[in-house]
Amino acid sequence: MDTIYALSSGSPPAGIAVIRVSGDRAGGALTALAGSLPEPRRASQRTLRGKQGDPLDDALVLWLPGPGTATGEDIAELHLHGGRAIVAAVEGALGSIAGLRRAGPGEFTRRAFTNGRMDLAEAEGLADLLSAETELQRRSAMALASGQLSVQVDEWRSDILKLSAQVEAALDFSDEDDVSSLPPQFSDEVTALTALLAGWLTRPRAERLREGYRIVLAGPPNAGKSTLFNALLEDEAAITASTAGTTRDVLERGVSFAGIPFTFVDTAGLRDESSDAIEGIGIERARKQLALADLILWLGEEGAGPEASWEIDAKCDEEDHISKQDPHFRISAVEGAGLAELRDALVDRARASMPKPGVVALNKRQHSLIEEAEGALSEIGSLSDPLLIGEQLRIARSAFDRLIGRASTEDMLDALFGRFCIGK
Repeated sequence: MDTIYALSSGSPPAGIAVIRVSGDRAGGALTALAGSLPEPRRASQRTLRGKQGDPLDDALVLWLPGPGTATGEDIAELHLHGGRAIVAAVEGALGSIAGLRRAGPGEFTRRAFTNGRMDLAEAEGLADLLSAETELQRRSAMALASGQLSVQVDEWRSDILKLSAQVEAALDFSDEDDVSSLPPQFSDEVTALTALLAGWLTRPRAERLREGYRIVLAGPPNAGKSTLFNALLEDEAAITASTAGTTRDVLERGVSFAGIPFTFVDTAGLRDESSDAIEGIGIERARKQLALADLILWLGEEGAGPEASWEIDAKCDEEDHISKQDPHFRISAVEGAGLAELRDALVDRARASMPKPGVVALNKRQHSLIEEAEGALSEIGSLSDPLLIGEQLRIARSAFDRLIGRASTEDMLDALFGRFCIGK
């Protein structure tokens, strides 16, 4: 396997730049640049030199012999001054060494997975951690990357193996192929494991963390949607004017309140007819957004909004304003009245639907595989043939194996590790 190298820190210029080298030739590459191998796992100051002996940089170097490393291979790390020319010179020197090549996206992490340093669920957690933008996203990703789900899946898999052993024993020592030959507690154990998996399937999903709690502002033209949209974001993201129909398309913006991710959606004013074809398209798109919303803030006539939407009495600062009788909030986006209370309420509402801090949130792939295992176990209750029961247990075990990467397709691995940056 090739030895790979890449810049693992941020793009230069920076105070420090870290280049990582991983593979069988990492030690030789470090010797070629630094003159000799330093003591393992101890930072050493060395002058790095090119092929002609010309100095490239005064750097700290680390020699990390495998397999007890992040990738499971020999690793060399070069901690350089973070100028562009220095990084380019050192990368050029590494590229000139036979057997070394620049790493592809996620290749270091993929080697860690291949060499058993992390499983697939932990790798997914690391990918989420690198892309986390809010504290809630970070804590959920940390839970996954630290192996919380992997430990749980190993426990489930162990339970399945014990159940399978009971089925095998029944088949070996029973003259009749019927469920009565299974131990009396077998059914209770299957039921308990099925209920445990069903509980995991009801948890809030990881997609909610990434996409944010979706708030759609809706109402007729000139109801104050875009003004409220801008006020909530504290940014002039949407064009506002007194002319009806100013907003003609869907406008989305992500923001975080109290560590909770939100997606706010401004929409075209809703009305039954429009002589403007472009506005008509905007109205149709606005109606579609209502179906995608986690919560709708309704700025139109009281009671005319979608079911379960929050009634917002906007423009309460205007003299000729007709107030709603029982709104959730009275707002003046211009003066700021009611905005803090609305934000606090939105945070409370979203937090209740989000994964709890530090608790593993399942992504679509993980949820699907746990659902597959739960479905297989649920089937056992209607079966009497131990052979068929054993097959359902095999299906459940296979789902767990795929969840943590004991059985994975190359396409799926390519998609996952392609999410990583070059140096990770």
